[in-house]
Amino acid sequence: MSSTCSTWRRSACSPPRCLDLLGRARLALFAIDEAHCVSQWGHDFRPEYLALAVLAERFPGIPRIALTATADPYTRREIVDRLALRDARTFVSSFDRPNIRYTIVDKSDARAQLLGFLRDAHPDRAGIVYCLSRRKVDETAAWLAAQGVDALPYHAGMDAATRAEHQDRFQREDGIVIVATIAFGMGIDKPDVRFVAHLDLPKSIEGYYQETGRAGRDGLPADAWMAYGLADVVQQRRLIELSEASENHKRVSAAKLDALLGLCETAGCRRVRLLAYFGEASGPCGNCDNCLDPPHTWDATVAAQKALSAIYRTGQRFGAVHVIDVLLGKPGERTHRLGHDRLPVFGAGQELDEVAWRGVFRQLVALGYARVDHAAHGALRLTEASRPVLRGEMRVEMRPAVTRTRPARGGARAAAATVELPPPDAALFARLKAWRLAESRAQGVPAYVILHDATLAQIARRRPGDLASLAAIAGIGAKKLERYGAALVGAVADSD
Repeated sequence: MSSTCSTWRRSACSPPRCLDLLGRARLALFAIDEAHCVSQWGHDFRPEYLALAVLAERFPGIPRIALTATADPYTRREIVDRLALRDARTFVSSFDRPNIRYTIVDKSDARAQLLGFLRDAHPDRAGIVYCLSRRKVDETAAWLAAQGVDALPYHAGMDAATRAEHQDRFQREDGIVIVATIAFGMGIDKPDVRFVAHLDLPKSIEGYYQETGRAGRDGLPADAWMAYGLADVVQQRRLIELSEASENHKRVSAAKLDALLGLCETAGCRRVRLLAYFGEASGPCGNCDNCLDPPHTWDATVAAQKALSAIYRTGQRFGAVHVIDVLLGKPGERTHRLGHDRLPVFGAGQELDEVAWRGVFRQLVALGYARVDHAAHGALRLTEASRPVLRGEMRVEMRPAVTRTRPARGGARAAAATVELPPPDAALFARLKAWRLAESRAQGVPAYVILHDATLAQIARRRPGDLASLAAIAGIGAKKLERYGAALVGAVADSD
């Protein structure tokens, strides 16, 4: 007989009575599932888990095992300490889910972006869309249904019968999209969930990993897609600051949010960043948006200085919308009344448009150069980290503020038309495409599954002469290198 945490929490009897009951049973093992919940710094702390430490005292001869799929190194150490497992062996498997493609897009019109993603990549496929609030769940599900998507809402505010019906349909039927709060998914083991989408930013990488991990449990390709913007950063920081938690807990929560923002803003491989958070080293995966379509960072030092200066000169009393209006030199009654149209920064940012400036301000907050003061109605304020930027002592690199989504399936032909190469490289590019076509036919898969045009173009430009050089090209992960490396290096050598 085994006793799990879920049994402990849901038991009709009190813990003392439950312990007495267990004492009369023949016990073989205590299995403590979702053990990260015992950590006050975990993403899903539940105080009742702390009482499980009594198991070591009451049943010292019964083996105990703690299980979790989402614990960083610090949380793992705390699990060992709080559950009195100090002499136990620790087994850590890989956190990598190589069949999941991670894509994070700059949020502009999130619903329209989501609909485009569903129609292009997963028409009539089962998936989960996560929203932060119950109201947003209802509104998003209704909107998707109006667009012809078989979408159903799920949240704790619905009556139990409707929730059960929607969950049952999702489990039994094909192509159902569930729009839900994070309460949905625990205990759901539907193997053919083809995508998990987030319209709101999760609280931490652990939460993001757990939610996206509900996709592709059958091992087939799946997508983790998220739309992310400055409002998400502001909202999550506000929830932390206004919570009744201790200051220490708020600091830990803020640090976890910063780690997630780092994942959102990275220009490198997202999987590398994700796995590194859990203490696992890896190389570029070749299967996230940044590997498949590497973003070009730009020197945003001057733009950052202008933005930070505008925050300061407007008194650190306004949100991004007003500060951007000042930088763009937009006339208006409010700007004139406040005298902001007479500031040196008024109109100083016309080299960028409004969308680009929103990206700059979002990244300034995410990178810690500015913060949002919720006690002052969302005013932007400078942080100590902004000083070296304003003094010109630090270079600031940023991602371009553009909305990047996966191309529609079958869109490789259109993408190829945008590849411009000099004649010798273009000839090699054509040879590589011919090789890819033969491979795709032999395997019975679309050409883009083999390698993307962007990767072939880089190979044609760089002409790698060995496997090590080939591995440095974005889009060539370890598996691609092992499977196709020799053929690609040989194709380059034949063209020389």
